[in-house]
Amino acid sequence: MHGFTLEEATSRQWEEFQTTLRGSVSPANWQKWLGKLQPELGATQLTLIAPNEFHRTWVEEKHGKQIESIFHQVFGSEMTFSLVSLSPYLPGSEEEADPPSLEPNVSPSHPSVAEVEPRYETNPSPLFGRYRFENFIQGESNQFALAAAQAVADQPGVSYNPLFIFGGAGLGKTHLLHAVGHHVHEFYPNLLVRYVTSEKFLNDFIDCIRRKRVDDFKHRYRSTDVLLLDDVQFFERKEQILEEFFHTFNTLHQLGKQLVITSDRHPRNFTVEDRLRSRFEWGLVTDIQPPLLETRLAILRRGAEFAPKRVPQEVLEYIASTVSDNIRELEGALTRVTAFAALTHREIDLPMAEKVLGDHGKKNGAPLQALDIISAAADSYGFSVAEVQGPSRRQPLVMCRQVGMYLCRELTDLSLPKIGEVFGGRDHTTVIHSLDKVKRVIRSDRAVFDRVHSLLQQLRKRGG
Repeated sequence: MHGFTLEEATSRQWEEFQTTLRGSVSPANWQKWLGKLQPELGATQLTLIAPNEFHRTWVEEKHGKQIESIFHQVFGSEMTFSLVSLSPYLPGSEEEADPPSLEPNVSPSHPSVAEVEPRYETNPSPLFGRYRFENFIQGESNQFALAAAQAVADQPGVSYNPLFIFGGAGLGKTHLLHAVGHHVHEFYPNLLVRYVTSEKFLNDFIDCIRRKRVDDFKHRYRSTDVLLLDDVQFFERKEQILEEFFHTFNTLHQLGKQLVITSDRHPRNFTVEDRLRSRFEWGLVTDIQPPLLETRLAILRRGAEFAPKRVPQEVLEYIASTVSDNIRELEGALTRVTAFAALTHREIDLPMAEKVLGDHGKKNGAPLQALDIISAAADSYGFSVAEVQGPSRRQPLVMCRQVGMYLCRELTDLSLPKIGEVFGGRDHTTVIHSLDKVKRVIRSDRAVFDRVHSLLQQLRKRGG
C-alpha cells in the first residue's frame, strides 16, 4: 500500500497495522487481495479502498472480521474504519443482495507461494488472458456459478468436486473455466492446470491411438491437478471416448484432483450411461442463465469504457433491450455501433444505433450452418469455399477467411476450436487472432465495415 502521506503520529500505527495484517495471511492472499487495498486516513477514521466492488466483497467476506480485529488492536476504540470500493464492479450492486456464501466445510489455508516448488510443463494449458474473475460481470443470472468457481479456485479439490456449469452459448461458461485456471496458476504454482475442449480431448485420444501411445494420453490427463473441460456434451454417443473419460474422471477424483466441467445442458439431459451421469452430479451442478437487463447494461458499460467515442446511456439501453440472450452478440452489437461512429466521424446517438443494428431480431428459416457463412463470405470476396478453407495466406484471401470466422462467432454457437476446424482444421488461437483483427479493422476501414455489416444483415435474414 502506498501513495498516501500520513501524519507521523499515525504513520507508526499504520505501519504496525499493515505489518500485522500481512503476517496473518498467506503471501499469495496479501499480494492478490489485501495488499491492493489503498488507505485514506482521517482524524478519526481509516478507509480502506478496494479497486472495485468485486474485490471489496471478496475481502469483506474472507477477511472482514480479521481486519476489524487487527484494526482495533492497533488503533484502539477511538478510531473507526470502513471498507469501500473505488468503483462499483456492477452498477447498482450496492442495492443488490450479496452473492451466496459458498464456504466449504474444510478450510485449509493457502500454501505459501515461497514454500512450493513450481512444476512446469511446456504450454499444457493456454489460457485466454482477458478471461479472469476481475473481468467477469456479476449479475443475478450468474452469481451462484461465479461464487462456486471462486470457491473451487480458492481450494482446488476441496470444495465442489466436480463443479459442473451448464448454460447456453455465449453466457460466460468458458470465461469462468479460464478464470479458475488463472487463479490456480497464481495461487498454487505447484499445481498442473489443464484447460481443454472436449473436441481437443477427443482428438488427442484419437491421435494417441493412431500412434499406439495411449499410455501417453492417460499420463497427460490423469497427472493433471486441475482439469478444466469445456463443452462435455460433445462426448454424447461417442462410446469409446466416454469410456476413457469415465476412467480419467475416476482417477482424478480418487486422487483429490479438481474437475470443472461445462456443458450446454444439465447432466440429467445427457445421452450417456447412468454411471457417468451420476458422477457429473457428485459435486455441485449450477447453471448460467441469460443476463438480465441490468447485467446486460453493466456489460455494455464496461465495454463502452474502451470505445473511441462516448456512448450515451440511451444507446446502451437500446442495445441491451435489442440483444437479450447472448453476451457474445451483445458485445458484437456494441462493437458495430462504435466502429461505425469511428469510421464516419460521428457522435454516437440513438438514431445511428438503430440504423446500424436494424437487422437484429429479423431472423427467418433454419439455424445458420458454418458452411453457409463460409460460402457467403467467399462469394463476397470472389473466392471459392475450398480456397477459404485451404492453406493459402495471400491477401485478400486471409481477410476473407478472418471475416468468415468473425461471422461464425457472431451468428452461431460454435466454439473457437470448432470454428477453426470448419476453416480447414486451424487452431483456436488462429481464430482468436482473426476475431481480434476484424474487430480492429472494422473501426478503421470503411470498406471492411460495410462488407461485414452487409453480410451480417444478409445472413441474419436467412438464419433462424
